[in-house]
Amino acid sequence: MNAATYAPGPSPDTVRAPDGTLLTAPADWSLLPPGDAALTRRVKAAGEHWVVAEKRGRKVFSRGVWAPAATIARIQADLEAERSTASFAKRKVADAERREKVQAEYVDDFHGAVVSFLAFHVAHAPLAQRFAAAVTNHATPVGSGTVARTKRIPVEQRAEAAVIAWMRHQTTAYDSMKIPREKGKRREVRRMLAQRSKELLEQYRRGVGASGGPCPLLQALPVASAEC
Repeated sequence: MNAATYAPGPSPDTVRAPDGTLLTAPADWSLLPPGDAALTRRVKAAGEHWVVAEKRGRKVFSRGVWAPAATIARIQADLEAERSTASFAKRKVADAERREKVQAEYVDDFHGAVVSFLAFHVAHAPLAQRFAAAVTNHATPVGSGTVARTKRIPVEQRAEAAVIAWMRHQTTAYDSMKIPREKGKRREVRRMLAQRSKELLEQYRRGVGASGGPCPLLQALPVASAEC
């Protein structure tokens, strides 16, 4: 089985190998587009195939799998037959319920981790709850691509990173800043803003709230304005 990943070629029936070689798909092959994970897995496991992916910036996008057309058709027919059964439908419902339960539990755990990280003074407890809800609602949806969805770091670290990221976009001018296109400059700006955010959080932990002007958190969470 050819496990190499190819880049799209200059024409629809071509791919470019990792060494730059341009290849034309065999006449009896078809390109299976991405979207059906189960079908793709089975086609890849069935024999020779070409995985096609395109890198844009730091992200890699699937462009499908080339494989013998007869193989794709056979596996697709088998899969459709399986999916038409009552047992499959019941399993799908059970799987969906299980995923929803896991997601709900994770949302609760993440929300608790955010509240724990904030550790606001009791005088600002209602604000902490509202703040945690805003961060959780933004960061935890499946497929959001935020740090909250990674499993590489503990949930406590995810919560901290999500709070700082939310504050960067909601309580600072980061999104409208004109940052020089210099290596490391954006990272430097993000570090500077993160430090400001941490200083603001520390004020709420001490129970004094924001000082020296309008409260950035309360501007981002206007429903909590009475707590300033």
